[in-house]
Amino acid sequence: MFTGIIEELGEVVAVEELPDAARFRLRGPVVTEGARHGDSVAVNGVCLTVAGLAGTEFTADVMAETLNRSSLGGLAPGDRVNLERPTAVGGRLGGHLVQGHVDGTGEIVARKTSDNWEVVTVSLPAGLARYVVEKGSVTVDGVSLTVVDVGPDFFTVSLIPTTLALTTLGTKQPGDPVNLEADIVAKYVERMLAPHLDRTAGARE
Repeated sequence: MFTGIIEELGEVVAVEELPDAARFRLRGPVVTEGARHGDSVAVNGVCLTVAGLAGTEFTADVMAETLNRSSLGGLAPGDRVNLERPTAVGGRLGGHLVQGHVDGTGEIVARKTSDNWEVVTVSLPAGLARYVVEKGSVTVDGVSLTVVDVGPDFFTVSLIPTTLALTTLGTKQPGDPVNLEADIVAKYVERMLAPHLDRTAGARE
């Protein structure tokens, strides 16, 4: 489990294409410190397993499902990525509960610059729109953010200077893809209420 508080900007060192998969080599001095084979690291919001370690670099295998559902398939050597280790039990929950299981991708639609922050508009896939609410939480490329406004096919977030400087969201431009993970609480509530809602709808027919 992660919290959406990015620990460092890492770098893609190499990408090896495999049958129905890819092997990434990434550089991250902070997340590799004390890391072991089999540990988890969130890369742009996607939970990956450390398959190998060499100094400040680690490798991770990414299966086709993840490549298809996330933006990781578009990464190339030299690209910067948001990195976060799982939160420790009893640690601070600085953002919100993040699984690292990407629900889909959106695109940066627009950026509006102010003196002390930027308002960024992100496209919202139809299947995720019901989980995103004004002043609720959403994860964008692994970054825990508060929704400012939401429409049928978009939402906006405000990015403070720290977020702009320490994550990839500071350099993403209109048209760039981003990984989205909806608040896990909303998904579980929907799942638990679904049978009751179905019976209620049937009674009205």
